[in-house]
Amino acid sequence: MKIKFLLLMLFPTLIWSQEPTSFSLQEAVDYAKLHAYAIQNADDDIEIASRKVWETTTMGLPQINAKVDYQNFLKQPISLIPAEFFGGQPGEFAEISFGTKQNINASATLTQLLFNGSYLVGLQSAIVYKEISESIKTKTIAGVKESVTNAYAGVLMTDEGIKILNKNKVILEKNLSDTRLIYKNGFAEEQDVEQLQLTLSKINKELSNIKRLRIYNLNMLKYAMGITIDTPINLSQTLEDLALVNSDLNLTNEVFDYQLHIDYKISENSIKANQLFVKLEKSKALPSLNAFLNYGLTANNEEFKFFKSEQKWFDSSVFGVQLNVPIFSSFKRHSRIQQAKIGLTKSERALDETTQKLKLKHQTALLSYQNALESYQTAKESVVLAERIEKKENIKFFEGVSTNFSLSIAQNQLYAQQQEYLQSIFNLISKKVALETALDK
Repeated sequence: MKIKFLLLMLFPTLIWSQEPTSFSLQEAVDYAKLHAYAIQNADDDIEIASRKVWETTTMGLPQINAKVDYQNFLKQPISLIPAEFFGGQPGEFAEISFGTKQNINASATLTQLLFNGSYLVGLQSAIVYKEISESIKTKTIAGVKESVTNAYAGVLMTDEGIKILNKNKVILEKNLSDTRLIYKNGFAEEQDVEQLQLTLSKINKELSNIKRLRIYNLNMLKYAMGITIDTPINLSQTLEDLALVNSDLNLTNEVFDYQLHIDYKISENSIKANQLFVKLEKSKALPSLNAFLNYGLTANNEEFKFFKSEQKWFDSSVFGVQLNVPIFSSFKRHSRIQQAKIGLTKSERALDETTQKLKLKHQTALLSYQNALESYQTAKESVVLAERIEKKENIKFFEGVSTNFSLSIAQNQLYAQQQEYLQSIFNLISKKVALETALDK
């Protein structure tokens, strides 16, 4: 009973921990926003930028470094001292070794930045760098949404294509069987049978091709979503569902404000970054001021007895302030400042270019979506007409009042309209998401 109770308690947890296997388009997009490789990389870039801000901040905080030096003279250096110092003959030298054979020096140094213009500018730059990383993630999300949408529609288009081809195949197989029977009874020509065989062969070939295309499209969708290729998934929507959802006339009346677009904001941040770069180069001409405090211990011995109680240690301490004043760099700083100013001018020009690109992209996407809407409505009506024409020609052929040539034309016309209809739905979905990207929705 305890085991049963434990399993009942764990069962809901096991269900919820499983990855979803069926996705609507919105669910696929939402999943990709969390798992797509590009999104995860963008998240990591933001995390790196956050760490960079803190790294830059710590440069102005107290720094403590410790150092230990141990020396063991395998052969001590010899110094020559005039022998007469020790009662020897003038002109002669005595060989003397100074110091002990083994030495240890240990020290700790506290440093504090008091003023540095480059540090202040660098801190501002790190913050702007983080803002740029966050903007790039927003842009990446829009790109992932567009990729997932197109891949999802591509799979559904092949699914619908397979259904249509199978339906056409069933009709053709029946027509071929009936025509063979008529031919045996002498009421049809052999060419009528051969023409239907040729058309059926073409349908079979297209069916094989589209089935392989579906595998490719499905793998592309998994990749865009951040799902492993060998994981089975199902799509819960149909192509017709998406066609209805994406036939949104209100979208064509949306007001476009290019200054709110993420690409415009990225360009603005680029200007900020270049402005700070100019300030950084100028700040290198300012003096910098640092303070330090050092404390050290020194021990000397002929043998390694430094950790015994009788070992004497001598301490020392020093406090200081260091002022560095740049005076002359042979106009190197001037050259770097001029380069930074040119970079700023380029980024300002890039903002103007981005403005025009965004306007052009919006106009192009709007016109393309309007064309896609009209093409979809036309293709939808045309495929119904093509089906009626093919059906009439089929009846007339088996009643003996029409030729196989006329039937073949009607069939090929139907197949072409069916493909055009499927393509029109895909284009409608693709152009809508492109317009949404242009509007930054």
